[in-house]
Amino acid sequence: MASPQRLTDRKRVAIVDAAIAEFREHGFDATSMDKIAATAAVSKRTVYNHFPSKDELFAEILQRMWESSVAQPAVPYVAGQPLRPQVLALVEQKMMLLCDPAFIDLARVVFGETIHSPERAQAMVARLNEKETGLNIWIRAAQQDGRIKAGETLDVAHLLMSPLKTFAFWPQITLGEPLLSPARRREVTQLAVDIFLCYYSVAKHTA
Repeated sequence: MASPQRLTDRKRVAIVDAAIAEFREHGFDATSMDKIAATAAVSKRTVYNHFPSKDELFAEILQRMWESSVAQPAVPYVAGQPLRPQVLALVEQKMMLLCDPAFIDLARVVFGETIHSPERAQAMVARLNEKETGLNIWIRAAQQDGRIKAGETLDVAHLLMSPLKTFAFWPQITLGEPLLSPARRREVTQLAVDIFLCYYSVAKHTA
């Protein structure tokens, strides 16, 4: 027999999953806690025991998105090794996340609600931006080693990830386009690496 704690955890996950589905289909304001409870197949009281309000539920969705984005193992910077395979590993890792249907579902809910009610997500999004990512750590190490041009770390990271977001994120979030095919993923990944190294790599160390 499942322990009470494990059962409670499963119910919490079911509630969050139900909230994601309902927020995505109907929007935050039009979704009731009653509907979330029905979709999760739990009582309304159970929902409120876990989440006193819809705002708390939305914060949990943001937290889940944050955990997904930082769960990937860091790609370490390796001095003396060619840059391209290292940058390729960074981009492939990000592409894998962007092609995860569960992550895209989370992102659709989060960004859709952020557009309609920016104040609801400002504090949490600010927290996400403050998180030191493995990508930023890699860029800073490469800059300190003189192999990547100096520049604001976030700006450098944004340029590297811009092609991915252009083709593998925003069309899927805003227009509902399908996830990229494996062949298209490879094309976009190579494009991102080429643009980044063309502009940011220091010529005498380029490999």
